[in-house]
Amino acid sequence: MPVHDGSRVPVSSQTGPHPGLADKVDRHLGRHWRAPVAEHNRAAFECAARWRREAGLERPLILDSGCGTALSSVRLAEAQPGALVIGLDQSRARVSRASHRFRLPGNLLLLRAECADFWRLARACGWSLDQHHLLYPNPWPKPAHLGRRWHGHPVFPDLLALGGWLDVRSNWRLYLEEMALALERAGYRSTEPEPFTPEDPDTDFERKYHQSGHSLYRLSCDLGGRGVEAVSC
Repeated sequence: MPVHDGSRVPVSSQTGPHPGLADKVDRHLGRHWRAPVAEHNRAAFECAARWRREAGLERPLILDSGCGTALSSVRLAEAQPGALVIGLDQSRARVSRASHRFRLPGNLLLLRAECADFWRLARACGWSLDQHHLLYPNPWPKPAHLGRRWHGHPVFPDLLALGGWLDVRSNWRLYLEEMALALERAGYRSTEPEPFTPEDPDTDFERKYHQSGHSLYRLSCDLGGRGVEAVSC
């Protein structure tokens, strides 16, 4: 990977969207992923479900998946005090640092959890998101790793089923091009991946990439389903 001031730019032998993307998306859309759910992820989801019930199920729900040290989660919660914001990250260390860096708003819950398991549990319980933010997910640029990118992962149908306004950002345009194609394959229409320059970066990665001179891109898509839902847990 090329390096800009110590920050790596994703590179891949792919010159365009992966040739196996359509088949992989179709296969995942046509079946239900039944992998076991890790107990720590189930416990995190149960914590989130209790928090929602106590805070008010009628409030709009925003998910910040892969939130890192939660700069983006804090900003979302401060900007939308009437909503409930849940920030997820698989790293306990990153989530723990957030409380030392920020004064956490009362409408924000930060959890150490793996997104794939959390999304499946949320879907099973009938959750409906108002917004879902995927800011700089690991791009897995090697062609052999298509199945680890969210649009090529078996959890992709669960991501779609949660609904809401989807916001995805990356410093690898091809990741977003593939995401747009996968969304279209599933019957959704997203914006075209567009370059942008952040005035005040929303994540630590966004700040690092911007300061290192990376090109940044974003994509959005209305997955529908926003509103108060009848949750089963």
